[in-house]
Amino acid sequence: MESLWNQVDEYFGGHLTPQDHALEEALATSAAAGLPAIAVTATQGKLLEVLARITGARRILELGTLGGYSTIWMGRALPPDGDLVTVEIDPAHAAVARRNIDRAGLSDRVRVVLGPASDILATLATDGSEPFDLIFIDADKPRIDAYFEASLKLSRLGTVIIVDNVVRKGDVIDAASDDASVRGVRRLVDLLSRESRVSSTAVQTVGSKGYDGFILALVVQP
Repeated sequence: MESLWNQVDEYFGGHLTPQDHALEEALATSAAAGLPAIAVTATQGKLLEVLARITGARRILELGTLGGYSTIWMGRALPPDGDLVTVEIDPAHAAVARRNIDRAGLSDRVRVVLGPASDILATLATDGSEPFDLIFIDADKPRIDAYFEASLKLSRLGTVIIVDNVVRKGDVIDAASDDASVRGVRRLVDLLSRESRVSSTAVQTVGSKGYDGFILALVVQP
């Protein structure tokens, strides 16, 4: 089945998300630098761009930059005076991302912030940051519930929050799992089941990244 999933991804990607030099170079540069091959697929990147356009996003927050591939997709949806803050804990990854973002011509509206996501989120809240219109959480899953709660403080009515990699190849349903990532996602799901400020759902996906999925949440109460 995975071979078929890959072929379907290639089919849709080839027709609906034609690659360009900046995106291709972002992946190539990331691979050459030894970054893990865990960036979103082209179709997933296009989904992020479409969501940013649907929401009319002017301010975007991303947790987990890696090589900046998803950052470029979302950054392209911003108006010229838009702002995207992307947070990365690894200095080497951040350096690669900055080069890729600069090559894509987005340095004027994208800022790579180096440091632990929990610290950066706390600083943004303390500094009275303007709320974000779209938030993409693609950071370490053991702390994903804490990242979501902190992100809510940086949101507004109508903010869309996407949390990636939540299915864990189906392991998310294992209540007895000792995997820290699975337990983090399950804490997030428990939180969402009680959280009245958001309306949320989960979507399972298959493709060239295997079996996974994401959570999509809409802030309905500020």
